[in-house]
Amino acid sequence: MNFVIEHLSKAFEKKQVLKDITFTFDSGKIYGLLGRNGAGKTTLFNCLNRDLKTDGGDFFLQENGERAELAAEDIGYVLSTPTVPEFLTGREFLKFFIDINEKSIADIKDLDEYFSIMNIDEEDRDRLLKDYSHGMKNKMQMLINIIAQPKLLLLDEPLTSLDVVVAEEMKQLLRSLKKDRIIIFSTHIMELALDLCDEIVILNHGELEVVDPSNLDNGGFKDKIIRALKEEEND
Repeated sequence: MNFVIEHLSKAFEKKQVLKDITFTFDSGKIYGLLGRNGAGKTTLFNCLNRDLKTDGGDFFLQENGERAELAAEDIGYVLSTPTVPEFLTGREFLKFFIDINEKSIADIKDLDEYFSIMNIDEEDRDRLLKDYSHGMKNKMQMLINIIAQPKLLLLDEPLTSLDVVVAEEMKQLLRSLKKDRIIIFSTHIMELALDLCDEIVILNHGELEVVDPSNLDNGGFKDKIIRALKEEEND
């Protein structure tokens, strides 16, 4: 399975944020989408999630050589700032999500099994989500995407503000999830992308550029990325 973007573009007034992007993502990999703050990473994700209307281009899944339109259930989107219904408890939220999506969930487990996957303590499972920390809200946001099992998972800076323990747990979880799906992980932190991702893609000057995997351990590779991102800043 592949996720294909063809000639995608997006501008805001006179600023061209995405310029004729064409790229193919393969399943079974975590792609690091690396770029400066403001480079257009969130704009790209919002276009792919259809929260923003593109100015041109198309995107679709390709399975067994056949083109398939990207349905709502095929895509999961984890925002940098977790958005959860704070008037519900963790357990109520999880039950509500499963109830409204039960027809599309292949194997429904006991709720406590799901909480255990995310290392959420028993005493926290019946607390209101408004009392959850940022990291715990992020875990709940990630958990519903694990349950839904989307073919394409977009992660917008999900680890940036987490403590070191939670961030490491999330990285291990993402590595275990990548089989049979496409994960695109946006970040402006190069070391995080190198640690977690199978391939690095730079969003620079509104275009995507893949980094040769053979260069990932090369000291000159980091210099190349920094030079490219500095050029964008100067522009």
